[in-house]
This record gives sequence, C-alpha cells and structure tokens, in this order.
Amino acid sequence: MIAEFRLPDLGEGLTEAEVVQWLVAPGDSVALNQTLAEVETAKAVVELPSPYEGTVSTLHADAGETVAVGAPLIAFDIEGDDPPAAPSGGEQEAAAEKAQPNLVGYGAAPTSSGRPARRARRRGAAADGASVADTAVLEAAPHDATPSVAVEPVLERPRSTPPVRAYAKRQGVDLVLVAAAVGDRVITRADVDAYAERVGAEPSRPAGTSERETTAASGILPRAEGRPRETRIPIRGVRKHTAAAMVQSAFTAPHVTVFHTVDVTATMEMLARLREDRALAEHRIGPLAVVAKAVCLALRRAPGLNARWDEESGEIVEYGFVDLGIAAATDRGLIVPMIRDAERMNLVELSAAIRALAETARAGKTSPAELAGGTFSLSNIGVFGVDAGTPILPPGQSGILAVGAVRRQPWEYRGEIALRQLMTLSLSFDHRLVDGAEGATFLKDVADILEDPGRAMLLS
Repeated sequence: MIAEFRLPDLGEGLTEAEVVQWLVAPGDSVALNQTLAEVETAKAVVELPSPYEGTVSTLHADAGETVAVGAPLIAFDIEGDDPPAAPSGGEQEAAAEKAQPNLVGYGAAPTSSGRPARRARRRGAAADGASVADTAVLEAAPHDATPSVAVEPVLERPRSTPPVRAYAKRQGVDLVLVAAAVGDRVITRADVDAYAERVGAEPSRPAGTSERETTAASGILPRAEGRPRETRIPIRGVRKHTAAAMVQSAFTAPHVTVFHTVDVTATMEMLARLREDRALAEHRIGPLAVVAKAVCLALRRAPGLNARWDEESGEIVEYGFVDLGIAAATDRGLIVPMIRDAERMNLVELSAAIRALAETARAGKTSPAELAGGTFSLSNIGVFGVDAGTPILPPGQSGILAVGAVRRQPWEYRGEIALRQLMTLSLSFDHRLVDGAEGATFLKDVADILEDPGRAMLLS
C-alpha cells in the first residue's frame, strides 16, 4: 500500500518550509520515527521523523525546494493491501489521536515493535543511477588526514547541520572526508576545525559568493580585478521572516530609545569572586546573566514593559511571568529564542539557560516552540564590541534592552577621577504602553543593581 506523508504545520501557523537535505532516498527501508529530512521554516531547522515503517517510494521535493504546508512531501510503500477501515462513532477520535504522529519534537506514536534506527550508510556500487562520491578526491587526501580509517565511497550526504555545512564551505573542507574520519555521527564545527588543522585546508570561495564576502572576516580587502560587480542571495528562511517582522514592528509600534551608562565595576568584581569559588567555577557566570536577573527584578515595578498591545480586543495584556528572549546571531540570521519563566531562576540557573540557548542556536537546532512568544528581550551587542544602539522591538513585545560592551574608562568616583568599568544600556519601548517615566524607572532599577548588586535584595 502506498501511503503519502504531507508537510505538517511545524508550529506558529507557518505556511511553508524549505527542504534542507534528505536523509533517505527512494528504495530505502525506514523505521518508525527515523529522521527523514531536515526542513527549514521561517524560524528554525526541524528534523522530520517518519510516521510509517516501510520503504521510501517517492520524494516529492528536491533539496532546496520550498514546500507548502499540506503538500505531499514523501510517499512510502508499507505492508498491507488496503488502508485499515476507519473506526466509527466515538472510537474514531481516539483512534485518530493514537495514529497521528506528533511531528514537532517527539515523533510518531509507536505502532510496531520496530526500533527507530537511522538508515545505514550504503557503500560500494550505486543503485538506480545514483552517483558515487569521487574516489579521486579521497585518494588525493594526505595520508595523515584520516589515520587508520578505511575510506570508501559514501553514497549519502554526511550528517551535519546547515551552519556547519556553511562553515565547512568557508574553510574549504569537504564534509565527505570529515565523515570518513569521524564515522557515522553528526559532524560538528569542532570536527571541521580538527580536520582543517590536520590537512592544512585553505578557505575557498563558495560558488555564487563574492571575494569581498569571503575575506571580510579576515579584514583583508580583495583585489578589484575579477571581482563580481554584484552578488545575489535569495531571501528565505529566517532572514525573510526577520525582515518582515522588523518592518512590521518598526511601522506599528512607536519606538522610543533611552540610554544610560552604568559603572559596573562592583558587578565585575562580584563575578571575579564567583569564578574563584570552586563550587561555582564550572558555571561560568557572565555579565549577561546578571543583567538578565536584574531585568526580571526590575520588571516587577514596570509592568508595562512586560506586556503587549492587543489591537483587536482594545486591551493591554500584562504578564505575570517573564519569558525572556535572548537575541542570537547565527549563520542563518538573527533569532530570538527564549528562556521560559526566567523570573523563577536564580543567577546560576539563568547563566546555564543562556549558555544552552546560545549553543543550540549556533548549532541550528532551535525549535519553533523556543522561538514562540516572549514577553521581554535582551540583545547582547557588547560581544561585537558595540557600546550602544537602538534595538527594534520583537513583534508583540513592548520592551527590549541592548547590553553594551564593558570598557575601562575614566569616571567620576567618590569625588575623584578613577578608571572604572562602564557599560551602556539601551532600552527601546513601545510608547503606546510605556511612558517615559516608567521606562526611566525600569532602566534606573537595572542600573542600580549593576552598580551595586546588593540592591537586588531590595527588589526581590
């Protein structure tokens, strides 16, 4: 029996997704919940598990193709001549709930004893006209590139995330060779670096990109000769979604931005003491975690900054919790995953949550659920050496705080000029919900905690 699998709604009412890569091919046997493909929505890269156990019959879309939600994606040849008879009456809803796969995060409900398993790599001669990896490339590799590893042609694309594939292209590294060294597991950025170090790989320019783009990171300007006059990059995925959201926010909410330079010397001294504490050394608590905690405390006195403007109902919705968004720059563009119920966390828990969030975002594994909602956001522009800016509000939020770099500068301290560690805070807010006084009160509360962390006791 042929069973068709259509692209499901991957969350937040998204209407389409782009096929990043297929992990199966026609003729492959797949197990229930085995990962079929990686697809990129406007918010995240998502792995699609198989809702059936059987043989892949047809792939209805190629890698790089955009598929609408509800459109056929893949077809399976499964056991049985006819589909099972539909239950009647009250059994129909229960049976449907049991049979329907939960495709966002958890896979399908098991209907057989088969264990989820990834398709084994096929080696040797290609079937059905499929091409085999060029063995000349493998043979030309230095002898110490893949020590004690028998290199054979690999028919399947090596397992890796889109950011890692992009990084490997920039480094001039062939992931097929890396896969031969690391075995049958997901290739990481560290694997690419390790391979490049062993073979002395030189960065190469990917097709379709300009020399200026590939040399910008190193600060070396390209030669004018032979440089393309323009480079066209398709607008899709996260970049497309972010652009639409920022335009909507900028022209819907009246933005106001206020700035405040803070002496954070006491906070930096506290963090140095925490790093020296053996019980806390492994947590690597940084300034952003302290700012996040200060924000959660200060929002108690500024409810308008933890709210949204509901145009349809004509109401202002104030939240009794803080889902704290952390803006993260990734190879796929800017995303704002969130920490749920951040106001309930202590400093150690916030630090761990921020670190985990950043690692997941850089790996391209942030789920749509982690990007949905959010009540207030932080943007750590200081990591780029920037002092201040005018951040744009994420749609549906009334406040965002940009955290600048910490710099040692001359500053008035106890009637004298001294070298102090300073940070500039930039707060943007929706003037429909928040007036200048409330915005200033919030910013001053955050600054007071950073200037004297003990003041947090007064707001807790």
